[in-house]
Amino acid sequence: MEAHPAQHELRGSGRVLTLSTIAFTLMFAVWLMFGILGVPIQKEFKLSNPELFWITSLAVLNGSMWRLPAGMLADKIGGKKVMVFLLFSGAVASVAVSFASSYPMLLVLAFLVGFVGNSFSVGIAWNSAWYSQRRKGFALGVFGAGNVGASATKFIGPAIIAGTAGATYFGIIPGGWRVIPIIYAVLLVATAVAILLVAPKVDHVPASGKPIREMLEPLKDIRVWRFSLYYVVVFGAYVALSAYLPSYYVKSFGVDLQTAALLTATFIFPASLLRPLGGWVSDRWGARRAMYFTFFVMLVACGVLMMPNGHIVLHNPNGSQTALLHYNISLWLFVLLVFIVGCAMGIGKAAVFKHIPTYFPDNVGSVGGLVGMLGGLGGFLLPLMFSYTQEWTGMWSSAFGILAIFVALSLAWMHWTIHRMHQSSSAHLNDLLERPHTGVPSSPITAPTPEEVRA
Repeated sequence: MEAHPAQHELRGSGRVLTLSTIAFTLMFAVWLMFGILGVPIQKEFKLSNPELFWITSLAVLNGSMWRLPAGMLADKIGGKKVMVFLLFSGAVASVAVSFASSYPMLLVLAFLVGFVGNSFSVGIAWNSAWYSQRRKGFALGVFGAGNVGASATKFIGPAIIAGTAGATYFGIIPGGWRVIPIIYAVLLVATAVAILLVAPKVDHVPASGKPIREMLEPLKDIRVWRFSLYYVVVFGAYVALSAYLPSYYVKSFGVDLQTAALLTATFIFPASLLRPLGGWVSDRWGARRAMYFTFFVMLVACGVLMMPNGHIVLHNPNGSQTALLHYNISLWLFVLLVFIVGCAMGIGKAAVFKHIPTYFPDNVGSVGGLVGMLGGLGGFLLPLMFSYTQEWTGMWSSAFGILAIFVALSLAWMHWTIHRMHQSSSAHLNDLLERPHTGVPSSPITAPTPEEVRA
């Protein structure tokens, strides 16, 4: 298979990127559709908040737990075959959701439909196999922008649900929230057919002859687990907030579902569409600088968002009370800060996956699969943590306190690791770790690590 002489990419790489991004966008929409469908589902089945979030969380769980084997399988047999399988299986599960008649059945079907979430590690491995190191960060960023699919249901859902409520189509297709999964099923099948017809017939399979044990060997590296924690912060929290924010806006600010969906989209769009920019920044200035930017911005924004509305009451010796430090965040300040968090996440998601092909170029499927799996599992656990903490404290803002803790831990681990590597490497990397002409050592933010020097 020949590389294009001008772009140095394999012929057909553009088709792979386009088709995989469309497929991932659609499957991401299906994976997180319960963020909006959950509101009418909660009313119909009379569910509590934790019961509702179990539906979303089970879909996220199944869309995360198979990312490692899915990524490895894409490396072994080709991303095209695995992606087509996910599209067809997701269509079947999506249709079944429309005919759920009880809460236990909804839990089972939400779990099954969530399987499409594993398309992320498949697409990462598939695109990585078709792109050179020079363009890989940008290509993976473009593919990852398919996260914007999380906003699809939020845009089309409320209007379709309201416009079709109580109707029945062709004698069997129910209206209301139940018609949404059927629409998605049709689109999933159409996308699978498009991949079969348009994608390169001969796929690029980088690990076709590699033993499973050899593919799993890099997972012993502590860096893989560190990257996974980063991905919990920038992707797991993204998934959690995508599902959590509609209810947050409705319950905490009193807006209607349509408005809540649109406001949530102001978080989803930057967190998704800035991913190509994050890939370009990582290619141009380095993934580590992008990660520092992400963590610092998220920490400041979450520090404000986690503050509860109210005031401090002082009980004076004479029996009187004094109210101090009144605080009440406005809707638009909240939206702005969440938008900023989304921007930082969009940059950070691309930066995390820029690390992987740089440090583990021959094991993108397995390493990317594990990082994606643990990041996705964060998207399973965080909504439950958000929901139960809100139940215990009565404060919706407690979710951002939890997120701030994860961000602080990730930033501290990253900075400590980089500082320790510089200290141990300074004896033979002095020329690389010093600024030209000044003799002043560069900071851990800008100086290259030994792995980056070798790469």
